[in-house]
Amino acid sequence: MARDVDDQGLVEAIAAGDREALGELYDRYASALMALGMRRLGDREEVEDVLHDVFLEVWRRADTYESSRGTVQTWLMLRMRSRTLDRARTVRRNRLDSLDDVDTDSPDWRAPEDPASDAEHARLRQVIDELPARLRQVLGLTYFRGHTCREASELLDIPLGTVKSRLAAARERLEALLGAHQGGST
Repeated sequence: MARDVDDQGLVEAIAAGDREALGELYDRYASALMALGMRRLGDREEVEDVLHDVFLEVWRRADTYESSRGTVQTWLMLRMRSRTLDRARTVRRNRLDSLDDVDTDSPDWRAPEDPASDAEHARLRQVIDELPARLRQVLGLTYFRGHTCREASELLDIPLGTVKSRLAAARERLEALLGAHQGGST
């Protein structure tokens, strides 16, 4: 594939099964897409995985590109942005897997790998239960479910500032309640 083919021509060639065209498109945009991913994720291995996924999607779905909706560069950037946001949410959820089980309705929540931490987890669950419902709701969406404050605002249909205020209040209450517990247990 000649280097003088424009981006749209490369996408058309990719849609027709031209692997060299995919390589050329990769060479043109991989560094810009990596930079975008690094700003969002900050982990080179994660970003490389996402970049691979984006170009795999380009290979499989090149025929869906519509020039009337934007340039190839924009199409690629939007795909990268979307995949990095998805990955960031997944990474947050994976980091919170041990805490994601903090279901205030579940009596079976445990931390099996460290029996000594059972009491700490039970106390955390108790403290979360003590929060007012409006604070638990925001804390649950943003911290335990990995939503951004903006997403929580949209899901709850309340102003963004209210979400941030409630989240700050929830954190303060948790710190105070946990601090009181630790101070009283020594």
